[in-house]
Formats: sequence, structure tokens, C-alpha cells
Amino acid sequence: MRRFGDWVRLTDPHCQDEVKEFQEKVMNWWAENTRDLPWRRDPSPYNVLVSEIMLQQTQVSRVAPKFNEFIEIFPTTESLANANSKDLLKVWSGLGYNRRAIWLKEAAKQIFERGEFPQTVKELENLKGVGPYTSRSVLIFAFNRDLAAVDTNIRRVLIASGFADESMSDIKLQPIADKVLLRGRSRDWHNALMDYGAQVMTSSSTGIAPTSKQTCFEGSSRQVRGAVIRVLTEVTELGLGELMLLLDCDLDESELKSIMFQLMDDGLVEMAGDSIYRIAK
Repeated sequence: MRRFGDWVRLTDPHCQDEVKEFQEKVMNWWAENTRDLPWRRDPSPYNVLVSEIMLQQTQVSRVAPKFNEFIEIFPTTESLANANSKDLLKVWSGLGYNRRAIWLKEAAKQIFERGEFPQTVKELENLKGVGPYTSRSVLIFAFNRDLAAVDTNIRRVLIASGFADESMSDIKLQPIADKVLLRGRSRDWHNALMDYGAQVMTSSSTGIAPTSKQTCFEGSSRQVRGAVIRVLTEVTELGLGELMLLLDCDLDESELKSIMFQLMDDGLVEMAGDSIYRIAK
């Protein structure tokens, strides 16, 4: 198979035949190997938005049970928009990157105040915490729009299947994803590609590395940030000294203060007095 980057025109008839063959191969496999994920059972715009924000930098296996719990407690845009931040962070606990929960709440407020769910890439990108990939994904999975999106799994499938190479940037991958899109079945196509990448074209089987890696969690400031949020969701407010005792981690006061400033900058924590902290309201 010739790679897309070597072709002058993507409308080459030979290219079209190979695309069709690729589509049939993936969809035939998917018909027998579909993953049952909770956000796929009811792909409403709200459910899709919640799942997409949760899935940012977090594995599917960790998101699935949390998604069910989250939707049970916050079933609508309105309920999330009016959520108490402390309750919200309790439900979010375990997913990491807690600022995503606050951004999701802000996005819910924007949607509720708007009176309808955004239905264009530009409108969705105006929501807090929503970027180009997430906006496209919401339109694909909630509205079955004929758009293409490229995540880590899809990138790996495109490379392993000979349509791209590892040196290609996201900008260069986008027209390739557009070309191989199974039009009229965008939702199914992207679900199939993601499942195929997660179960068949894995990093270990293809040797294709992701473009970025998460930093080590154990012992990191991210671990401490998560621990701080968990502690503060269980109390009304807490002094810095008490917080250090409860965290029981190898930090001095200046290091913990630095982390607290980060959490305040992210809108997760606020001061209730001199060196006294609480979950931001």
C-alpha cells in the first residue's frame, strides 16, 4: 500500500479502492467485537460531552464506572450547572485532573444559559474546557456528523494500516482522517476505529508510540493535588498544618503552599482565612 503522504491527489481511484477495503475490514471486525460502553448506550449530547471530558488523559476502564455514577447524580445539564462544587469533586474523585470537573460545570452553565446545546465546532469551542478534538467528537458521537477526529487509537490505526507515518503532525493527519471517513456512519466509524486500536492495533502489537506520555503519578504534585481535594471535600475548611498532617506526605510547608496556590489558580480551592482552605464555592 502506498502512503497518503506520497500521493499528489487523494482522489486517485486506486486510493479510493484501498479506502473502501480498509473501511470494510474495520467495520466487519467491529460487528463482532463492539465494546459495550455506557456513554454509547444513550449518546445524548450531554452524555457525550461528559464522557469526552472524562476520557481526556484517563483510561476507559477508569471512566466507565465513574460515568454511570456521575450521570445518576447529575443527569442533566441543569443539574450539573447548579451542582455544589464539593459534591461534584467527590463524584469526580479517582479520575484525576480535577480542574476538568470545574470546567465541565462551567460548560454546563454556558449551555443552560444558552437554552440549547451547541451544534457547531465554533460554538462548542466556546465552552469552558472544550477544544478542537472534543468539539468534533461531540458532533460525531451525539449528532453523527460527517466529521473526522483523531485520538491516540485512531492515529495508531491510520499509521499501522499504511495511511500515515509516525512523523506526521495532527494537522497532516486530519485530511487523511477526512479521506477515510465512512460518511453517513461517522459515529459507528469512530467507535469502530477506537475499538480496533484499543484491542487489535495496540501500542505493543504495532510498536507505535503515542505522541505524548503522562508524567509518573506516584509521588508527583498531581498526586498531592488529588489528595488535597479528597481531604477538603470531607470537611468545611482546614488549616495548612492540619492539612499537612492528614496528607501524611513528604512535603515541607512551602511546597504545600505552592500546590495550594496552583489549586486556587485552577478555581478548585479558595482561602477561608489566614492559611485556611476550603473547596471553592
